[in-house]
Amino acid sequence: MTLAIIGGTGLEKAAGSLDKRQDETVRTPYGEAALVRGRWGGGEIIFLARHGLNHDIPPHLINYRANIRALKGAGVTHILAAAAVGSLKNEISPGDFVLLDDFIDFTKTRASTFSGEGALLKHTDETEPYDGTLRRLLLTAATEKGIELHRNGTYVCTEGPRFETPAEIRMFRTLGGDVVGMTGVPEVVLANELEIPYASMAVATNYAAGMAGHDLTYKECADVMEKWLATLLDLFLKAAATGKLL
Repeated sequence: MTLAIIGGTGLEKAAGSLDKRQDETVRTPYGEAALVRGRWGGGEIIFLARHGLNHDIPPHLINYRANIRALKGAGVTHILAAAAVGSLKNEISPGDFVLLDDFIDFTKTRASTFSGEGALLKHTDETEPYDGTLRRLLLTAATEKGIELHRNGTYVCTEGPRFETPAEIRMFRTLGGDVVGMTGVPEVVLANELEIPYASMAVATNYAAGMAGHDLTYKECADVMEKWLATLLDLFLKAAATGKLL
């Protein structure tokens, strides 16, 4: 088994903690993807920083197809993903962990499938978009480590890079959304299409627009994510060890 960890805000720094680190540029039919391979917790792991190792790729320009195709080609069998999100509910406070189990897609311009252009048409079931086995491993690991989390959460994905308006946030809440972010889709969809089990743990970095009582800034999100990054990675490591993914 080969585990990949995908992350955005802050996770690019975690690649520096790998033993025997090897940076790889993988060419795919959809473009290039940058992977970092190494040893972590006694096993081999691959890190993929969504925004690039220099954090210079905005959400709407991430090459999601190249990233997921590169992981598949590298032999990845399971994906654990981190997500920095805004909270849509008062009971989900900044710093809270949310184990995602569903999503609503409000992206606009992203290529969200490998089907077409000569490939076979494939209708991918999304009844359980986030893998149940990986979710249980994360929940068990969190319980054993005494980490409190919200066991379910519906992720609303927007195009970005702008933050949402208060009216949009009210709509998302009416539709049943719990958190909002800019990168989770089509990442999860593409992983499912290539049959790579995928689970995502979100960290609420702020209350969404109209709830926070102040203007939103990227720095606010980055500061909260950095504070909780070590805990999140420790949780991933525990879940991977429990599931013998490393």
